[in-house]
Amino acid sequence: MIRNIFGVICIAAIIVAFAFMNNSKTSEIIEQKNKTEVSGPIFGTQYGITVIGDYPGGSAKLEQDAMQVLNRINDEISTFNKNSELYKFNDFQSTEPYPVSEDTALMIIESMRVGKMLNGVMDITVGPLVDLWGFGHIKKEEGFIPSDDEIAEAKKLVGLDKIHLEFNYSGSTLRKDHPGMRVDLATIGEGYAADQLAKMLDYRGINNYLVHVAGAMRSKGFNASGAPWKIVIEEPEDTIGKPHALIDIHNMAVSTAGSYRNYFEKNGKRFSHAINPNTGAPISHNTVSVTVIGDSATFTDAIDTGLLVMGADQALVFANENNIAIYCLVKTKDGFKARYSRAFKNYLVPIK
Repeated sequence: MIRNIFGVICIAAIIVAFAFMNNSKTSEIIEQKNKTEVSGPIFGTQYGITVIGDYPGGSAKLEQDAMQVLNRINDEISTFNKNSELYKFNDFQSTEPYPVSEDTALMIIESMRVGKMLNGVMDITVGPLVDLWGFGHIKKEEGFIPSDDEIAEAKKLVGLDKIHLEFNYSGSTLRKDHPGMRVDLATIGEGYAADQLAKMLDYRGINNYLVHVAGAMRSKGFNASGAPWKIVIEEPEDTIGKPHALIDIHNMAVSTAGSYRNYFEKNGKRFSHAINPNTGAPISHNTVSVTVIGDSATFTDAIDTGLLVMGADQALVFANENNIAIYCLVKTKDGFKARYSRAFKNYLVPIK
């Protein structure tokens, strides 16, 4: 959840659903003397762009250019639009190669790279397990817990080693080992879209901007006050929560994955929507969110969910070994406790 409070952008430490639905509402355009802001619905969530200074062609052109980028990506990787490229691939009951666009290929390459880095806890084929537990397209009776045999059966359709991206003179193709496998790029799509919007702004010669698509952000230059862009990480609450950290994201990308909203409880145990593909079961630790800062939103969005699945203990070891800036919020009996990697210290700003 992103809020602009007293000139500082705030992001609640949660993940926003990446639905890729049709968007019927109109965008909002605000044009002031020293900045232009465009925002509106996309992917079943919200996007926003703040440009400091003029945009070539004005605010209407900014909205037009932004929607051209976002609609292109939506048409490629939506899991709800039956005419999208990814929907058709998932519906393709064959193991033959299926042609995919450059955008889709790039997201799959990064997803597979990050998934292998994290030993499979981030997996774009995890959909059958998500559905099995009732967190996906297939709704189950509240409190439903699948059997070990059902989990084992679903896992046959899960695994990065079971999809294959191939290249030839005519483009890219994607192939699956089992006809019933599906790919869901929700864990990377928002970040990729934010990067593509930033690329568009760079091409237009814009040197000062902030872009967000749901909880994935890209920044460049300075805000309207001439200061670096800053973000508040809030406690995961439905309303404006207690700020846990203020971070300077000057020329960087940031995204957050969280698990505190989408879950059910049974016999005193919480079952989260965040599924570990290796075990086939929801996470059981108390880490409720992970925020990642990096050079690209594609990377931060791809890795934040996997780090959340790992939990703060393992995620921080991994982040420190690989010099990645992450900030974890862990739920305790006394509230939320923050834990962060060594690299994250460079971005922390005192809250006055």
